[in-house]
Amino acid sequence: MLTEQQITDRFEFGVRLIHDAGAVAALYFKDIDALTIESKGPQDMVSEADRNTEILIRDRLKARFPEDAFFGEETGASALEGANGIWVVDPIDGTQPFVSGLSDWCISIAFLVGKSPEIGLVFNPIKDELFAAQKGHGATLNGKPIYCNKGQTIKDGVVSVGYSMRFPPETTLTIMRNLLEGGGKYHRNGSAALSLCYVACSRLLGYIEPHVNSWDCLGALTIITEAGGQTNDFLADEGLLKGNRIIAAAPAVYKEIEGLFEAQHRLP
Repeated sequence: MLTEQQITDRFEFGVRLIHDAGAVAALYFKDIDALTIESKGPQDMVSEADRNTEILIRDRLKARFPEDAFFGEETGASALEGANGIWVVDPIDGTQPFVSGLSDWCISIAFLVGKSPEIGLVFNPIKDELFAAQKGHGATLNGKPIYCNKGQTIKDGVVSVGYSMRFPPETTLTIMRNLLEGGGKYHRNGSAALSLCYVACSRLLGYIEPHVNSWDCLGALTIITEAGGQTNDFLADEGLLKGNRIIAAAPAVYKEIEGLFEAQHRLP
């Protein structure tokens, strides 16, 4: 079992590492026309920027903490069983915005001990915003404390709705219809990690998506809980390896946002 100081050492190393990785990714972003881009499936892309940024993160973590396991979107999992902890990494969350020249992308790093998320780091190099949290120490944006929105209903702000081809459009249409007919407003930027961090710093009331992979959200979930927000048990039912639905919100509106999944209205 890791001590508090050992987790703090990992947090401090992770902060330095995510800044270095962000600098590398930003260099690719400045020359996106030269990138080699491949399709992993419908609306799912990968570039050399994703791969090389992840390799940098993986190799630096392995050199500093060889006893830890690693699970990355592009290079997969290694030595998960019996590890002191697991680093879960998305080198570029929001690859579609990235390759489109949009600024809504980030690097996400999480560290888990068993099923307990202990560290969450999400960095947007273009906006120079680092969202960070260590369990029990609160959440920050560029070193300043952040807290979830104080809204009482979905009418009091904006809710981000995620979408992927892993679920039929009707699922998302149900969520959207319930949200709009309930008087809410929606937001989508193509990065689950960033949207979740916007929940943590009160820019958004909540985030909801029928299915998201663990590397897209685990870093941000730690940040949300440390900012006083509420989330579903994402790691249930093998969420780490298989992904899960995600609901994250300011506490007062959590139940209302969770209810957006329900088929309260008949789709046309």
